[in-house]
Amino acid sequence: MATILVTGGCGLLGDHICSGLLKKGNTVIAVDTKQSDYNTGKENFIYREAGAHDQNAYGDIFDEFQIDYVVHLACTVDNDLGPIIEKPQVEESAAYDKFIYKMAVAKNIKKFILLSTTQVYKQPENREPVREDEPVKPASNYGKMKANAEVAFANDVRGTKTMVCCVIRTPMVYSLNFTDNLMSRITDPKDHSVFVFRTGEYGYHMCCIHNISDFIIGFLRQADSPSYTGIYNVADSSLVMASEIITFMKENHRLGPVLQKSSFAVSLKAKVFGDPEQKTNYRFLDVLTIDKNFMFDTTKASRICPFRWNIKNTK
Repeated sequence: MATILVTGGCGLLGDHICSGLLKKGNTVIAVDTKQSDYNTGKENFIYREAGAHDQNAYGDIFDEFQIDYVVHLACTVDNDLGPIIEKPQVEESAAYDKFIYKMAVAKNIKKFILLSTTQVYKQPENREPVREDEPVKPASNYGKMKANAEVAFANDVRGTKTMVCCVIRTPMVYSLNFTDNLMSRITDPKDHSVFVFRTGEYGYHMCCIHNISDFIIGFLRQADSPSYTGIYNVADSSLVMASEIITFMKENHRLGPVLQKSSFAVSLKAKVFGDPEQKTNYRFLDVLTIDKNFMFDTTKASRICPFRWNIKNTK
């Protein structure tokens, strides 16, 4: 079995991914600024404290352990960062970019996975699924931050001929108990009321946390040559419909009144200039695109693992 370093290993995503890797018999070194209780005490789980600016601490970790793989989850929304991305968060991510990839190359790490976001893509102009080779033109701070991390990663690993390098681009995540992103899709950004547009038969391409975990486990197991190096869209196999979110919340959590809306009053200023909140707030809901049903092509990633988790069977 492998020894795997997971940055951001004690955040929401980190907890689940580390747990999945441990179940496969791996030794997991979770690095974060604060330890969680989720995996504490489990066999082959090791915690080390370090942050984005602790380059020496990471150097010590790479020296202490014979690490096979790195899964870089740090500075990811819903893992280490909150939904508002401003200058401090951008600077924190950039601090990692200065050393983490170079260290992995210097230590001959076999596989490196970077978690990114579908917010790096240019907004689709049609309803064709967005492929990995589509134009990258991020509009939000988070999209720009992750696009920069991808560029730094590509530049630093360019010379390696043995490391298998993977960038995962994922949309908003959710689980049975983590519903913030689901709720943001049915919450009016102006008055914060819960709503459904007409009958709710429109949707958003999202990603169950457990699909990310399954993909990472599958990639680390299967990607045995540099031919696997590349970008992968990781998301649910189908859209999460607004009506499904409402049913899910009513069945599993508390949900107050839901207002049915037939149209939205959008100011001319918003149409022409956009909303400034869209730049900083990861969960911003753009009502101008509410029924566009944008999807991301997961064909490539589906060869690694079937995306079996969705809003109806998430745990």
